Amino acid sequence: MDFKSRIRTVPDFPKPGISFKDITTLLKDREAFHAAIEALASHFEPMGVDMVTGPEARGYIFASAMAYRLNAGFVPIRKPGKLPYKTRGISYQLEYGEDRLEVHEDAFEPGQKVLVVDDLLATGGTIRATIDLVESLGARVVGVAFLIELTELGGRKRLQDHEVFSLIQF
Repeated sequence: MDFKSRIRTVPDFPKPGISFKDITTLLKDREAFHAAIEALASHFEPMGVDMVTGPEARGYIFASAMAYRLNAGFVPIRKPGKLPYKTRGISYQLEYGEDRLEVHEDAFEPGQKVLVVDDLLATGGTIRATIDLVESLGARVVGVAFLIELTELGGRKRLQDHEVFSLIQF
């Protein structure tokens, strides 16, 4: 399936010079959405994934569907202050500032095989922080999956100690 043709590019959003990759056009196409989840999940199926995780918000769409497909649990990675129980957090640098991610401190068990999923790999900062957060709880990240990878931004370099698989490259 030609997944790339199902992604809408919106010029100058959210600011001039940015070509936003709109995944909603793929999501609403039931055949394309199903095929994308199947392609992503089947790549990691041999690894025996225990848990799938992804950062809010768009990461949830793909991570939860892949968890279902892989017969694994799903753990949401949240922005600060959104989780009701004790949390572990990590701060990370953005292009212009800092952000923070949190997860329940009992979300992962030591040694669990975890797949990290998001919709898009750009510079890799959010996913690097997600990996570090998961591993700080003793789990083992066995791979990282993306619907889209913006190759010229070099995010894959920040994740080179993990298997990275992206379905679409721009």
